[in-house]
Amino acid sequence: MRVFTSFRPIMRSSVASVLALLVLPAVTAGAQDRSQSRSMVQSTQGVVASESVLASQVGAQVLERGGNAIDAAIAMNAMMGLVAPMNDGIGGDMFAIVYDAKSKQLYGVNASGWAPKAMTPAYLRGKGHTRMPSRGIDAATVPGAVKGWEVLRNRFGRLSMADILQPAIQYAEQGFPVGEVVSVYWSDSEKALRADSATARTYLINGKLPAIGDVFRNPDLAWSYKQISTAGAKAFYQGAIAQKLLASQRQHGGVMTAADLAEFEAEWVTPISTTYRGWTVYELPPNGQGIAALEMLNIMEQFPLASMGHNTVPALHYMIEAKKLAYLDMQRYNGDPRFAKVPVTALLSKAYATQRAQLIKATRATCDLSYGTPEGTDNGTTYLSAVDKEGNMVSFIQSNYSTVGFGAGLVAAGTGFVWHNRGGGFTLDDQSPNVVAGRKRPLHTIIPGFMEKGDEKIAFGIMGGWNQSQAHAQFVSNIVDFGLNIQGAIDAPRFSKETFPGCDVNFESRIAKSTRDSLAAMGHEIVMRGDYSSTRMGSGQAVYRNFTTGLNAGASDPRKDGAAVSELLPVTRVTPRRK
Repeated sequence: MRVFTSFRPIMRSSVASVLALLVLPAVTAGAQDRSQSRSMVQSTQGVVASESVLASQVGAQVLERGGNAIDAAIAMNAMMGLVAPMNDGIGGDMFAIVYDAKSKQLYGVNASGWAPKAMTPAYLRGKGHTRMPSRGIDAATVPGAVKGWEVLRNRFGRLSMADILQPAIQYAEQGFPVGEVVSVYWSDSEKALRADSATARTYLINGKLPAIGDVFRNPDLAWSYKQISTAGAKAFYQGAIAQKLLASQRQHGGVMTAADLAEFEAEWVTPISTTYRGWTVYELPPNGQGIAALEMLNIMEQFPLASMGHNTVPALHYMIEAKKLAYLDMQRYNGDPRFAKVPVTALLSKAYATQRAQLIKATRATCDLSYGTPEGTDNGTTYLSAVDKEGNMVSFIQSNYSTVGFGAGLVAAGTGFVWHNRGGGFTLDDQSPNVVAGRKRPLHTIIPGFMEKGDEKIAFGIMGGWNQSQAHAQFVSNIVDFGLNIQGAIDAPRFSKETFPGCDVNFESRIAKSTRDSLAAMGHEIVMRGDYSSTRMGSGQAVYRNFTTGLNAGASDPRKDGAAVSELLPVTRVTPRRK
């Protein structure tokens, strides 16, 4: 008998726990003795999930007003740029995977901006930089999010951009209470916010940091959203907003020109994929890091994780070692495919995964692994997802890059949003495929995910810098190997190895001490984090669709302030009975 079916609300961390479940009634185990934080939100109507309850409510409202999942995702993203401005906003980039229920096809959007034409290693070295700057105007590339919104809405949306952005405009003008998690990020960024006058005017309230529950307003952001509502992306890249962006560049000594903005376009891309024990898992192709999640899954597939047990010593060991191998390859070969030949097919071959898996020692952590040679080789983000009642699905991620410091730490005066610092993802190493160059896109951390098996489909993502690919792989394994539902798969304690070399690895404290001690004895250098560590483990959302039953479901990570919210059925007006 298999207790762990794909969407049972059960989560266990040892083989002994699994054996105990086999002798208990399934109802008792599922309803009264579970470890996940909450139940999935289930509905025959649309379901949305984001890291803000308010943004999720707006997304559900858009569905109730006749919009689809794509409209809801853009509306939620606009709200997130207001309520969590350190994480994301229209000064940053975005990526999305869309499942179109009518054509039954997946579509990818890469809306990551390029470096200014004059941004070269020689230019930066001439300014005294020995490595890519991570703050300031030279860390800012062209923001791609608004172009991404436009291409998504033009192809799949039902509502006008004005209708989609209206909720965010109203909240920007009238204000909202600052949430618990984002208030901490605001506080952590105080020094950066006070360092620039336009930034301070935008994000401080009468010169003070917003505290939990303080009502924050951003009329300048409302103005920017109104420009986009009226003139579309042209307002951002050529119109009134563009003029303010270029003035900011001149003020801070940047090299971005009107042509750099006006000539940028978002790109439709074909998702890349691998299979994992009967499921197909999709990511977007380079310049994102999603290829590392797929290679990691291919390596993990070489080991019988399900029989080892969830979050047991051997299962965690093999996953951590798989992460090291996949990330080293990603670091070596990944970049903008318009500038470098990225060996995607070779890196994702099962034969290559078998070869790489042979480097893993069964009882010892390896601290000095290196990248392989496949055959043929020449930390501020928001993730959200949506499914509507027709079955259209969106996996959507958008970012300023650095949470602490609000991206590049600079607001273009009058716009209400910060420049992102995504240029910090480049390198000055001339031998790297990711070396900075004009009109080139940097290696990106942010990735949307999607997985399917038969009529079951899941749009998912977990944010958090270099945590993302390894978190994706853990989420997929939680679903496939250990039978957790989407809420349990997000809740489950995670590891995160932020560095590329070495044996250091972050663990959430919910992983058993005996497990941690055994892994430490094998050479893993464990860094302890809290029970639910959003800073190190990121935060995720997911929506699920069963096309056989018509069931939709959503899940939201307890590591942030968010929620999954269902679209409500229209209320039938009842005529009062006469007395």
